[in-house]
Amino acid sequence: MHATNSTPGTGQAVTSRPKQERARRTKAQILNAAAEVFAEQGYPTVTLQDVADRVGMTKGAVYFHYANKHVLAIAVVEEHYERWPELVERVRATKDNPLDTLLAVLDSTAEAFRSDTMVRAGARLQIERSLIGTNLPKPYEWWREMLAALIAEARDAGQLVPDTDPEALARVVVSAFFGVQHISDVLTERADMMERYLEMRDAVFKGFIAG
Repeated sequence: MHATNSTPGTGQAVTSRPKQERARRTKAQILNAAAEVFAEQGYPTVTLQDVADRVGMTKGAVYFHYANKHVLAIAVVEEHYERWPELVERVRATKDNPLDTLLAVLDSTAEAFRSDTMVRAGARLQIERSLIGTNLPKPYEWWREMLAALIAEARDAGQLVPDTDPEALARVVVSAFFGVQHISDVLTERADMMERYLEMRDAVFKGFIAG
């Protein structure tokens, strides 16, 4: 008989890790495929079969991970919102001052709305939230709070004029930004997103940047 040094239960744990990783990758593949079809077609017409066809799986395989279209839509919206804190932290790590950080956050967000399918899908599903019939994350509030904090930092650093009201400017920026991305989507499927965004950014901040 050969002696073993294994700890009871260790073999099962080691075996389960690859299975868990495969399941994680499969869920991610399904979620990305769902984002594509939601972004293209919208919530009402998409079916689990559409998602299965896009990802190259059976409907049963999709159903195993996501019980229905409703659950899948919620997961896409939640993933959409998870992108933003990570984006802000990445930008903060590369910029030396508050104003550069503020503008780079907006620039990167505009680019995400132009090219990131998960972001585009989440934005469309938020517009269609009444059709989904659940309590999705409330839109815009996180953006207002985050931008107000960045604007206050830039004002206090002397980069914006002293009488800048961070809360008011944040509300204007959020309203203008999301209006621009929506109009760009409707008119050009966001092909002109960056051009229209830069027009908005320069117009809004023109009177606030300290000379």
